[in-house]
Amino acid sequence: MKKTSLRALPETNLAKFQSLQTGNDCAIHSLVAAIELLTNIRLDPQEIINEVNRIWWHGRFFRLAPRSGITPPMQVRLLRYLAKKHNLPLKAKLFHLSPELLRTTAVAENIVSLVTIYWWFGHSPAIYYMDQPNNYNALKGASGHTMVFAAYDPEHYSGEVLTPWGFINSWITQGTGLFWMEDKDFQKAWGTPIPRWGKHATVVISHKEIET
Repeated sequence: MKKTSLRALPETNLAKFQSLQTGNDCAIHSLVAAIELLTNIRLDPQEIINEVNRIWWHGRFFRLAPRSGITPPMQVRLLRYLAKKHNLPLKAKLFHLSPELLRTTAVAENIVSLVTIYWWFGHSPAIYYMDQPNNYNALKGASGHTMVFAAYDPEHYSGEVLTPWGFINSWITQGTGLFWMEDKDFQKAWGTPIPRWGKHATVVISHKEIET
């Protein structure tokens, strides 16, 4: 497939939607980026983090536990909660997309897709920054991570590694580029089957008032 990116924006522009996570809050940073991409409204991720942790104790479960992970179904519920609270013309739905369909979501004017990848002990997928050869994901334990799918470039390299999948990622504040993954690593991690919400989980956020 040919090169594509969200809103046809260059990498440097997409990188400006990145914000640095300091806890287990990648999903919230991804939601904040998606909201800004679709509405030009910038919410404070730390305010959302504090609120989600606080209201968990009152029976509003938008994460597994305070300061814990946020599953794809919870991401959908949290986006709907934020849209209602801030009067945002956004909706969200959980899909299980093929890689081909995921790539096409970057073309639509009214859609941003969040992907969640998983890995088991000793099998963390490499994630690179821009064209740099260093792997930023050297975690040894089992884990998961949510990012915004931002670009596909079949000719993109990080060092000598072909890395066609590009993401807005919460491991840097803004920066000058995206984070990238090899095709086999991304498809394996994104395709890891997880009980209850399956594999290839994709939270598709769309603007209600913009036609595709």
